[in-house]
Amino acid sequence: MLAWASAQIHCQFHASESRVALPPSDNSRHDVQAESETVFVPNRGERGQCILSTPPKILFCDLRLDPGESRTYSYCETLPVDGPPSFRGQAVKYVYKLTIGCQRVNSPIKLLRVPFRVLVLHGLQDYQFPQDEVVAPSNPFLEEEEGAKKDSRLADLASELLMAATSRRSLHLYNISNSRGKVTAFCVFKTVYKIGEDIVGTFTFSAGDIPCLQYSVSLQTEERVQEAFQRRRGQPVSYSTHARHQESCLHTSRTSFSLPIPLSSTPGFSTNIVSLKWRLHFEFVTAGEAAVGLRGGWEGPAEADSWTGVEQVEVDTFSWDLPIKVLPTNPLLASYVSQFPNSYTLTI
Repeated sequence: MLAWASAQIHCQFHASESRVALPPSDNSRHDVQAESETVFVPNRGERGQCILSTPPKILFCDLRLDPGESRTYSYCETLPVDGPPSFRGQAVKYVYKLTIGCQRVNSPIKLLRVPFRVLVLHGLQDYQFPQDEVVAPSNPFLEEEEGAKKDSRLADLASELLMAATSRRSLHLYNISNSRGKVTAFCVFKTVYKIGEDIVGTFTFSAGDIPCLQYSVSLQTEERVQEAFQRRRGQPVSYSTHARHQESCLHTSRTSFSLPIPLSSTPGFSTNIVSLKWRLHFEFVTAGEAAVGLRGGWEGPAEADSWTGVEQVEVDTFSWDLPIKVLPTNPLLASYVSQFPNSYTLTI
């Protein structure tokens, strides 16, 4: 005999005490509910703050099961449009969980928490569907709720917006120079991507005046705590590297790189506490002003010439950052990072 079972979604917020200074919460209450009480508190015992929750829904009441008998229940919920995306950073974490609470008669409440990932595409909540919208083909013998129609239109609209934003291609050329002259020309065809895509760029070192010995490109995220919530004034920004390409390029006329944006990463976003931005971080090692003889020397007889490089080279290093924009992708694609089916069990 099961007394009841309820389901609720909530977003738990965690902040690093050394990086984030949160104001005291007026509506925070201490969890004093005993395990034996019949009060459903989805985030009971969890650290952090519950910043978002959906209304609890009752799955069943007074359920009696005979030995070997089973019942199946479906749960459906719509997330608020103003919630943050799932994110695990160095300063803050936003974690979404579906909590199932169930109680056996004369037994304490048991909770089952199922974590899941949320992707947020900004701008959808402000979209207004036209009143004279073209009617799509439909089956007149099937009833479809108006809410389901709108959700379907929103999903299609999100895919269209992502495709339109990330499919635009235009040549972006950058002349990269140091204090002594031009080093290379960098070319990229777009600066807006969605997670799962590859960032492809090319270098033309023959267009430079300063010999470049080596370069590296890193795909990074910049996690910045908003000024009002910084633990100390002017605290440094946190950087995380998701992919990196390094190459020796002396005497190289033209080369390219390709960096994948991991499907498990978080698109750029901004809340009142933290913002996440993406960038390409370049580092160049160039020949110093006093470096000579980079081509080495030829030794031996003419019929057995051999090339030897110099033993020491004076070098200069400098870096350059290119901001890019990373948007979400189709949730079906994002779920490929965990293709194995997950099952969760609650023992009552």
